[in-house]
Amino acid sequence: MREILIRAGEVAIRARLLETPTADKIWKALPIYATAQTWGQEVYFGTPLSATPEADARDVVKGGEIAFWPDGDAIAIGFGPTPISRNGEIRLASPCNVWAHALDDVTALKSVHAGEKIAVIEADS
Repeated sequence: MREILIRAGEVAIRARLLETPTADKIWKALPIYATAQTWGQEVYFGTPLSATPEADARDVVKGGEIAFWPDGDAIAIGFGPTPISRNGEIRLASPCNVWAHALDDVTALKSVHAGEKIAVIEADS
């Protein structure tokens, strides 16, 4: 099973990749280093990748789902409401490809601030 570690400051989140074209692209591009941006209760960061929306792309995700935002070539991790959420949902800016599930609590990302360095690396087996 393919697992990654997303590290930002003191926060480390492990995630298991799904079997999707976007997950395959991200896996092949590891390691990815970026700078965190925040939008409500979402952390996102640019990647050197691009992808088109997959058939099941969606803008509302569940906590723990890790997405790729095709409109911004970015990984997006929502952990609570964003400025466009309704009724407490986690609504991303536009349809995203869900490519991984967090194995750790993504609400830990509340302590990540814009400008912090983020690394996405292959997790130790």
